[in-house]
Amino acid sequence: MFLSTTINGVDAKGRVSVPAGFRAVVKNDPEEKIYVWPSFEGGYLEGGGQALLDRYLNLLEEMDPYDDARAAFEQTIFGDTRGLAFDGTGRVTLPKDLIEHAGLDSKAAFVGLGSRFEIWNPDRLAERKANARDFARENKKSLRLPPRTGGGA
Repeated sequence: MFLSTTINGVDAKGRVSVPAGFRAVVKNDPEEKIYVWPSFEGGYLEGGGQALLDRYLNLLEEMDPYDDARAAFEQTIFGDTRGLAFDGTGRVTLPKDLIEHAGLDSKAAFVGLGSRFEIWNPDRLAERKANARDFARENKKSLRLPPRTGGGA
């Protein structure tokens, strides 16, 4: 599971150290890579391991093959995804177009979100986190579990 937030430096060649916990999540994937694509929700990157891509593929294959939404998701996710292999020190090289999409300069914030993660410009992330925290506080009741059925306490 991808957890926590870590800010790491991005060098002039676009290399950035992936948090050790994130690398551990994909350690048993067939190619031991992370997969990253530009978010269609805004100026940040989304990513995950092979399991996430497999889950997205399964969801999309349940849709009608001629559904315009399916085609858009396939193009947006799979068409723009880059598989990034680790070097000997746990770094990946982010392609220039992904760096530009996320507005990354000298730092990148990796945000674990369970089965997936995001990569943000740290300044943009601060605003996003404040908004998310406010939203979570206002909507905390939506986390309640449904009532149990049957006997028992």
